[in-house]
Amino acid sequence: MSNRANQRSQFLIDAGWQSATLEPIAGDASARTYQRLTHPDTHQTAILMDAPPDRTGSSAPFIMVADYLTQSGLSAPEIFAHDLEAGFLLLEDLGDALFANVITNDAAREQHLYEAALHVICHLHAHPNQSLPKYGPNEMAQATDLAFLHYQTTLPTEPGDDARHAKDLLRELLAQLGEFTCVSLRDFHAENLIWLPKRTGVARVGLLDFQDAVQTHPAYDLMSLIRDARRDVSPELADHLITLFCQIKGYDEPSFRAEAALISAQRNLRILGIFARLSRVMNKPHYVDLIPRVWAHLQTDLSHPSLANLSATLTPLLEPPTRAFLQILRTPCQTPP
Repeated sequence: MSNRANQRSQFLIDAGWQSATLEPIAGDASARTYQRLTHPDTHQTAILMDAPPDRTGSSAPFIMVADYLTQSGLSAPEIFAHDLEAGFLLLEDLGDALFANVITNDAAREQHLYEAALHVICHLHAHPNQSLPKYGPNEMAQATDLAFLHYQTTLPTEPGDDARHAKDLLRELLAQLGEFTCVSLRDFHAENLIWLPKRTGVARVGLLDFQDAVQTHPAYDLMSLIRDARRDVSPELADHLITLFCQIKGYDEPSFRAEAALISAQRNLRILGIFARLSRVMNKPHYVDLIPRVWAHLQTDLSHPSLANLSATLTPLLEPPTRAFLQILRTPCQTPP
């Protein structure tokens, strides 16, 4: 038995779950892994999060954000036990009713579920948390380095002059927006949301993968929801949600749409780099299959008239996701930057 397995066994003994059966479940893009436990006596289930600190960082932010969400009346998993030093958490099992799965089984429920998610975003904005890290113009521009380093035919060791110019332009545009104080869970999409019909109000939406929560622009989680890298959201539903969001928040819709396009462009540019890096550096080539959708989202964002200069600056720097280029991205890099 490996040292990690020994640590896990001791954690489960301490938590009183040593006799539970373990079933692997799907994880996220990180090095975290998850297993569903079933207690042999009570038949209660729970989720074991295995997050080695040397590979995923401390799980303290997850605990802090979970507490904030619960205190705000939202449905984060209850934490039954944790060992931060070893990187184990025992979590409430919120079930399998991921929004993506529910909609696949019954497409007629899509708008209702997405509207429920939108109300969660508005609820987050009504409950500020100044202890969260800032994700403002400087941080957002810097985060796009991932695209200029990894979404390339030949990997540079650092972004070139043209990439730095694009980042400077992006930073200048973001700095004009002003408001970067709203809570964002960042990975707010249909595979991180669980439908909990027995609960009420905003608590009907179970929340996952929120450890990277930040303070940022109010459009961030909305655009994460409707510009989903993993599933298509119709333009009609996306437009409806933007209009509803503006009505609830009291925003001028044309102005907000321009700001949202910029926020989404930054986000999708970064995701191109993340998925390319996951494939080329971390040997997870299946993420390349998602790149054409992310590219399409980016083109939609950059088509907004207010982003004409940014579009003209970025276009020569980014390779379209042709079949040949996608194959390059699937090839592991022997000397990653």
